[in-house]
Amino acid sequence: MPVYIVGVGEQPEDGVRLVAAYLDREQAGFEQVPAEDNPPAPPELTALAHAHGVDTCYDAGAGPVQVGARTLTAVLAALGIDAGTPELAAEALERHRTESARRLLPPTVVAWQGRRTALDLPAGAEVRIELEQGGEPWELTVEHAHWLPEDLPPGRHVLAVRADGRAARAALVVAPPRIPEPRGRSWGFLAQLYSVLSERSWGMGDLADLAELAQWAGAELGAGFLQINPLHAGMPGAPSDPSPYRPSSRRFADPVHLRIEAVPEYARHEEARELAHRARLLREEVLEHDALIDRDSVWSLKRRALELLHTVPRGVGREAAYRAFVRREGEWLERYAVWNALAEAHGGGWHSWPKGLRHPANPQVAAAKAELKDRIEFHRWLAWLVDEQLHAAQRAATDAGMPIGLIHDLAVGVHPDGADAWALQDVLAAGISTGAPPDAFNAHGQDWGLPPWRPDALAEAGYAPFAALIASAARHAGAIRIDHVMGLFRLWWVPEGALPTQGTYVRYDAEAMLAVLALEAHRAGTAVIGEDLGTVEPGVRERLADHGVLGTSVLWFERDWQADGAVLPPEHWRPGCLATLTTHDLPSTAARLTGEHVELRHRLGLLARPLAEEQDAAAAELADWQRELVRIGLLAEGEPATPEALYAYLLATPAKLVGVWLPDTVGDPRPQNLPGTWDQYPNWRLPVADATGTPRTLDALATAPGTAGIAATLAPLNTPPDLPPPGHADRRTPPGAAV
Repeated sequence: MPVYIVGVGEQPEDGVRLVAAYLDREQAGFEQVPAEDNPPAPPELTALAHAHGVDTCYDAGAGPVQVGARTLTAVLAALGIDAGTPELAAEALERHRTESARRLLPPTVVAWQGRRTALDLPAGAEVRIELEQGGEPWELTVEHAHWLPEDLPPGRHVLAVRADGRAARAALVVAPPRIPEPRGRSWGFLAQLYSVLSERSWGMGDLADLAELAQWAGAELGAGFLQINPLHAGMPGAPSDPSPYRPSSRRFADPVHLRIEAVPEYARHEEARELAHRARLLREEVLEHDALIDRDSVWSLKRRALELLHTVPRGVGREAAYRAFVRREGEWLERYAVWNALAEAHGGGWHSWPKGLRHPANPQVAAAKAELKDRIEFHRWLAWLVDEQLHAAQRAATDAGMPIGLIHDLAVGVHPDGADAWALQDVLAAGISTGAPPDAFNAHGQDWGLPPWRPDALAEAGYAPFAALIASAARHAGAIRIDHVMGLFRLWWVPEGALPTQGTYVRYDAEAMLAVLALEAHRAGTAVIGEDLGTVEPGVRERLADHGVLGTSVLWFERDWQADGAVLPPEHWRPGCLATLTTHDLPSTAARLTGEHVELRHRLGLLARPLAEEQDAAAAELADWQRELVRIGLLAEGEPATPEALYAYLLATPAKLVGVWLPDTVGDPRPQNLPGTWDQYPNWRLPVADATGTPRTLDALATAPGTAGIAATLAPLNTPPDLPPPGHADRRTPPGAAV
């Protein structure tokens, strides 16, 4: 099947993005690495794989590649199917066909509001719909074929059927056809929160800094949103993995982001207040001595303060709020807190824990909960504090006039040893890692080390885990960004012990995934931005757009790839996107304009071609965009490109949202993450700095000349005064409305 390679690939270390789209395949060394000991699949195995949504052939741009038998067998085993021999595969296929024919309903049924949904049921079947909201169920009788009512309320209901002496129940997801979209156009900052320090934070940016950044950007500059990196809970232990894209949990945010002084109990504990003086030293080390952000030292100090604050009695009002949070978050919070307490006792890798503790339903876990109840309570309390401060940050953004406010980033997966992988192991594929096939950037494919959802288990669970994840991400946000949004359709599965080239795509029920996404976004009143850079199947972008999911467009990749690769004129850009000049994984604008990004990769031995060739290619690329800026009147002939001119170009496109990389305001040439490196470069640990590498505080960013220049350029996108006051759901386009 043909694909679009539109800008980036994937990187195994931490799920980051790599520039790849416009590399010449021969220069990039594009070739298919042979898969040894992976013979062709027999027809029985091929048919069985197709029946379970496992691709037996793929094309990443170099022609069709057949998937080997060992890969298919291992992937099917992760789906609970023994296909180790042709005979077993044939038996499993026959069993699947028999069970499918016997089943009255699939595990989950999807219906879209305002559209007719057919049920294939025997004549005379009795249908009962039990509404999520409660109340009187809907009773229906099928005469021949049946269509579900078009006016079913949105929700996750239950569909019960009786026919021919058989009975079946299924989850019924009823979703609005479109996700709420932002009203009008707006611009905003893209920031890595840890990198944005103030004179008040404890050595790294925190949630109070986030609130202040949003207040300033909204009230003073007219920005409409603030997109930040994933704030997911990281893996415990030191040294910690600083990447926000390999978290322990995607459901709960990391308490390292807390502003300790903003915890109400702080004022009542003198020893905790004394720790703030030590925190000042951490902050000064970063800001005055050009040090890297030391997350482990920050957390060590904050954890000590939080341990002290946890001993302070809460008033009745705060206690009631805490208990309400615990009830709302339910079993997932309980498992998250239990995992953290067990990790303190046995280490972070739960696969090596005592056997009885490796599954949350085991009796030994119940016994451990009684022993660790104080630590479990502590971790529940931490999750609540972070939730409170996230709420305050979003409120600060909307109170400052932002029509969207915060845009939270949802990583594509979780660490295999983390809290979510332990709590959700029944719906995650054991012995499998997600990744990417061989492509124009990496002939050897990529393994990200993240366990994927099992599509069959998700369906049997009525997609409840996925729904809870989306609801949590959207709770304190005006929009969410979904990393590698193509994962709603398919993911590249790599069996444990296999090379990334020995993987295959596994299909998800995209209709169900999109319906759940639309339903939860509708409930929260949030927009959705899909990171759709990379290898994208034909039709995927169109289908996402049909449901109101905005895409991501990076200026340097916007070319007419179907023709001669020429720069794409602004009027030909898609309107339904967040348009940017860069991302956290790509060179900053300052580096693009000077060629410093090539020099950096050369120093680290990361270039695929000789330095001179890479420099020539970078210069030619920049010249293409300079000519385009001159053509549309944003530069004079012979004038060098500037950040302001490039952002003016984004303004000239119809893009719904325009994102400004916050370090661009002070000319920071360094990328926050350099794909292809691990310890050779300080990924995810750099404070925002100016062109000389001197860290700049949030207060300094507010007065930087570059900030004023970019904000003035994008002022036409400032929030119109006649927009309704910021709220949550009612400030957005209603589902299904034309935009």
